[in-house]
Amino acid sequence: MNCEDIKRNLVEYWRGTLDEADRVGMEAHLSSCSQCRAEAEGLKHIWSTLGEFPEAEPGLGMRTRFYAGLREWERREIERRHRFWWIRHPAFQAAAAVLILVAGLLIGNMTATDHGQVAQLRNEVSSMKQLVTLSLLQQQNASDRLRGVTWSYRVEQSDSEVLGALLTTINHDPTVNVRLAAVDAMKNFADSPVARKGLVQSLNKQSSPMVQIAILDEIVELREKSAGPSIQGLMTSSNVNPSVKEHANWALRQLQ
Repeated sequence: MNCEDIKRNLVEYWRGTLDEADRVGMEAHLSSCSQCRAEAEGLKHIWSTLGEFPEAEPGLGMRTRFYAGLREWERREIERRHRFWWIRHPAFQAAAAVLILVAGLLIGNMTATDHGQVAQLRNEVSSMKQLVTLSLLQQQNASDRLRGVTWSYRVEQSDSEVLGALLTTINHDPTVNVRLAAVDAMKNFADSPVARKGLVQSLNKQSSPMVQIAILDEIVELREKSAGPSIQGLMTSSNVNPSVKEHANWALRQLQ
């Protein structure tokens, strides 16, 4: 592998999704090229620390410092984009945006008493989490969409946009594992009538037995008795897997 190959495969390398031959070739190159090794370690740091930052109470003047820092970061990125094209990868952009936001919070004055400004900045953090989640859920790479499902646990339960994106993922994502993860993530919206209704409606839209069973389990856990007719429809359908019908019968008994 040469340096361009390394840059092109850095994200997949730290995800652990490279095949064995490419991984071995990459590690051989990194052991001999200090520049590529430094870039690789920098990206590793982002993946390993994302989401592990402590909660911080920003202070007065943080907003100004944050946006000044953001503008400076954007200026530097424009200068660097021709040399480091891989930095435009969607997952890296999402991670970088969050890191910059949290960095701005951490450099704020921790003794501030302006609660109104703190509340406003917290709303901006919430908006950034929503942006990262929605962006990742729309990516072509299944690994990125799985990461988006994971990020959905960080948003507020009242976030209707993320809830809608999760329901769309359950109904239309081409990858079974992503749909299964999205079904599990609906627990974060367990108190939402929209989430419960959407989950019930998704039941008869599925073709994967694994996803159908996962939705049935979620419905039982939520004690969503309104799902009765949909479950009965699943049991009488000629296109449903026998194991799913058996599980549907079990779920119906649990809800009675």
